[in-house]
This record gives sequence, structure tokens and C-alpha cells, in this order.
Amino acid sequence: MSISLLLTILIYNKGRYFNNNYKGRDNEMKDYFGYVGKICVITGAASGMGKAATEMLVDLGARVYALDWADVNIDGIEKYIHTDLSQKESINQAFQEIPNHIDSFFGIAGVSGAKCDFITTTKIDLISNKYICEEILANRMSEGGSIAFMTSTGGIGWEKEGNKKVYLPVLEAKGWEATVEVLEKSILSQLPGTLGYPFSKLAMNYYVAKLQKEFSSKGIRVNAVLPGSTDTGLKDEFTNMAGGEEELLKHCGYAHRLAQSQEMGKPIVFLNSDMASYISGELMIVDYGSTIEETAQIKEAAATIDLSALLEHIANMKG
Repeated sequence: MSISLLLTILIYNKGRYFNNNYKGRDNEMKDYFGYVGKICVITGAASGMGKAATEMLVDLGARVYALDWADVNIDGIEKYIHTDLSQKESINQAFQEIPNHIDSFFGIAGVSGAKCDFITTTKIDLISNKYICEEILANRMSEGGSIAFMTSTGGIGWEKEGNKKVYLPVLEAKGWEATVEVLEKSILSQLPGTLGYPFSKLAMNYYVAKLQKEFSSKGIRVNAVLPGSTDTGLKDEFTNMAGGEEELLKHCGYAHRLAQSQEMGKPIVFLNSDMASYISGELMIVDYGSTIEETAQIKEAAATIDLSALLEHIANMKG
């Protein structure tokens, strides 16, 4: 037998093997992620991480309802719904246009606070998620449902008592109006919007722990992705807030570059999928090893915010 004929036979048989086995043991394609036909609601779908996640969900067969202030131009979504997450009425209207039963919620929308005041920043980054979960999803999700938020490594230190003391009154308030009122009556309302961002992320990281406990009896999982520095439409704002791109790059681990939006979209799509069916209460840090090295004291840790000390300082200045 010639060598060329032997190679032809081997290649043919190899191709036949992969064709017969690629689709799984029962010869059918496996939907391991479990999104086919599922109702998924995603905020911040117009750009950045939200857009990346939305595109993936469409590719995985989900029925996606995309919420954003800006237009969402992604082929295959079920519906784009113009939504102002700083307004309760706009949120209520948006969810009237979504099927009653929701399988997965992705809270990805957020602002840096560079162009908003503290209250507006916190409404978008924190209070909208709280309201949607407690007033809407609690009644429209069932066992097997999943919730995932995009928070931030800027919210590391959420477990410190000095920070909990400041944000817990906001999380413990009942309903939209009462929650906003707590903020408006606090010295927090006098802070710039750029501090509304870390305040919201600290609170959201704690909220994952709180909400997963409350939703556990319903069989609904709750998780979050904590992105490191990422190249999104907000890059310029975060660069200015950090004091330059070099400062952002200090928190990119061994990647030595900013993450791409898709590199944050993938983890959050995973967390809400059937592939993560035994994962709840997880704060998945995605920063290429930067935070764990700081925790292990392999490298110098970045300073974390202390809200209680900050407010005390402001009070002393006014006094």
C-alpha cells in the first residue's frame, strides 16, 4: 500500500470519527449552557460588556430583551427597550414589555459618576438593581433562575465594617422611594458622582451575599463578576478618575493590558448558565491575578476606600 493511500485512509477515518462523536454520546449537539429558548433580560446592552454579553446570549439561542438608554443594534434580540434606570417609572414600563416569566437577569448597566451627581450615579449603579430584584424578579422568576451583576474590583473592601456601616442603611430600606430618601438625607448626597461609583460597587458586592440568601429558598442563584480595568466606552472617564492609563494598567495582572469587553461578557454569561448550576454567592474577580497577588501580599495592595473614615473627615471639615 502506498504512503499516499495510507494517509488518505487515515484522514478519512479520523474525519469520520470526529463527525460521529462531535455531537456527543447520543449523537446530538449538547446545549450545555442551557440558554436555548430562555428569557434573558440584560441592562446596558448597547455597548461594552453588556453588548458583548448580549451578542453571546443571542448566539447561544436565548430570547434576549435588551434594556438601555442608547439604542441597541444587535441582530437576533427579541426586543430593545429604551430605559432610564435612574427612574422607577421607566423601569416599570420596561418590564411591562417583557414576558411575565424571566429565566435570567443580567445587571450590567453602569455609569462612572463623572457626568452624574452622587444620587443619580447610585440610582443607576445600585438602586435600579435592588428595585428590579426585590420588586420585579422576586415575583417573576422561579427555581432554576439566575441573576448576575457586573460590579467591580473597585468594590473590594465591601466586607469592612466601616464600609458596611455606610451602605447598609441604603440596602435595608424598603422600596425605591425609601431607598432614595435614605441617600438624600445622608451626607452622602453631598459627595461627587465619582464617589457614587465605588459606593455602589461596595454595596453591590455585599448585596450579592444578601440576595443569594434571600433567593435561595426559590432555587434562584445570584452571582457577580468583578472586572478589573477594561477597555470600554467609559475608559476615558475611568482613566481620568484613576490619574492616567498607567494607573489602570497596574491592576491588570500578567495580562499587561486592559481587558476587552468580551473578556468580561464571557464570565457573566457563564455564571448565569447551566454550566454554573452549583455556583451562587460568587464574586468572581476577573483581573488576571492582580487582586489575589495583592491579597497574598505578593505585590503591594492598592488602597481600598473607607467610606466611614471619608464621611467622618467631611463632617470634621464642616464642623
